[in-house]
Amino acid sequence: MDFPPHLGSMPMHAITEIHGEPGLLERFRLEVQQFDDTDRARLTAALDLAAELHRDDRRVREPYLNHLLRVAIRLMHHYQVRDVDVIVAGLLHDSVEDHPDELAAGGADAALAALAERFGPRVAALVAAVTNPVYDPQRDRNEQYREHLAVSLEREPWARVIKVSDFTDNGVGVIHTIGPKVVSSARKYRPLVPLFRDLVGRPDTPLSPAVKRHIFDQLDLAEERFSAILDQPAPN
Repeated sequence: MDFPPHLGSMPMHAITEIHGEPGLLERFRLEVQQFDDTDRARLTAALDLAAELHRDDRRVREPYLNHLLRVAIRLMHHYQVRDVDVIVAGLLHDSVEDHPDELAAGGADAALAALAERFGPRVAALVAAVTNPVYDPQRDRNEQYREHLAVSLEREPWARVIKVSDFTDNGVGVIHTIGPKVVSSARKYRPLVPLFRDLVGRPDTPLSPAVKRHIFDQLDLAEERFSAILDQPAPN
């Protein structure tokens, strides 16, 4: 497939709409050219594992792998992350939550141990920090989600970076969703805007001032979109 020479500067949802998964894979390939052979091999291995684990998963209109690619590309391109462990964890951030038994029999702990053996304990720790726990069915699921993030991201600065990329794809990207999921996603993610604004602004969040300003702009955009979805006046 032929791609335009400006693929490297296209917004990721534009790549998704026009070129689909092949376009995102090519954009990923362009981004990883900045790394040495050893790091590229690790990133490619993580991508291959993510593609295998999520091969049958979909997000409304698209393969689930598209989401994981956008999270990783955003880390490299917009956040200027050069820490390969962080990018690997970004690619695999949903692996334990969604496919623990394919990683290793025995549940989440065994799956994390398998990731640690393959990609190192730091990758496993980062994935663990962004993996949702088993929720209490008697309590509001979204409230438990927010509580979990507040605690887990408090102690893992690099996990904040992964999760804010994930949030950007889900929150700012909510307008690319269709059906009832538009409203449910906006309700789930809107309360996270002030949490991420606080976490990103902290001195120990390992991003440059310019990247933090970019993220704040994206959080503002997410809030605008949530408001457009949720705050419309009732029809007469």
